[in-house]
Amino acid sequence: MIGTLFIFIASLSLLLLAARYFTSAAERVGKWMGLPPFVVGVFIVGVGTSLPELISAILSVNAGASQIVAGNVMGSNISNLLLITGIAALIARPEIHLGSRYIMIDMHYLLGGFFLFALVAYDGSITWIEGLFGVFTYFVYSRYLIRQGGQELQEVLTTHTKRKVLPARDLLILLAGAIAIYFGADNTVSSITTLAAHIGIPPALIALTVLSLGTTLPELAVNISAIKQGRSEMAVGNVLGSCVFNALMVPSVASFFGKVNVPEALISFSLPVMLGAGLFFYLLTNDKRVSPWEGWLFTILYVLFVVQLAFA
Repeated sequence: MIGTLFIFIASLSLLLLAARYFTSAAERVGKWMGLPPFVVGVFIVGVGTSLPELISAILSVNAGASQIVAGNVMGSNISNLLLITGIAALIARPEIHLGSRYIMIDMHYLLGGFFLFALVAYDGSITWIEGLFGVFTYFVYSRYLIRQGGQELQEVLTTHTKRKVLPARDLLILLAGAIAIYFGADNTVSSITTLAAHIGIPPALIALTVLSLGTTLPELAVNISAIKQGRSEMAVGNVLGSCVFNALMVPSVASFFGKVNVPEALISFSLPVMLGAGLFFYLLTNDKRVSPWEGWLFTILYVLFVVQLAFA
């Protein structure tokens, strides 16, 4: 069992490290291609920080442990909204200001994405037909994001910029990062199922807690960096973008590889908590700010959630 635990920690570390290098290299390649910073930030950085959840979900279905998918999605969204936002609010001084008018539209998509996920997961399974709705909804969300950055995109297209030499080193990092992400995710999933068998608890519960907390580390690192640079609104944007991607794309893409099973234990407790966290986040940020006191509240709620799981 100790050996399996070591494999899990090493595999998860490899997965997170590979995702970080992959995202950084992809960001540099995107800039070399002439893509605007907005598009690079939203699609390359935003999706890159959710790569661990996505790849783990696909491999979980292929390994016959699709219940890991739902546990990881719910756990990642809960830890993103409560723990990651709470820590971000505690670090930011004096508080996080959300001045952009677009932030409220992002929140509407957050609630909509959560509701769609709950709707397709409530019967205990997610099929590929239901997955199509999630992919289409995320496509609509992406179109909104592109139109939001349309002015910046137009400026880049109309401005002559000389490209640098092909970044061969970054392309090699992309390839190596993709391979490392695959093997890291594969060993993470297999070690979870082995640990669950040893301990005698469902794999979905490990995914809901340990795995989801581990895969949200990229968002935490990005948020701390953004706050230190005085871009606290970007930190909240990263959380929103990651949660929308997790709710819509992760289970939807995974369902194309096989039916995603959602255990009853997750539907009865964790799903309502995720929906409540989304609604609570929406209500508390309607005044366009997140204070350190609210950050404490978010963090306490997450700790209570974990305690409830531990003693359930």
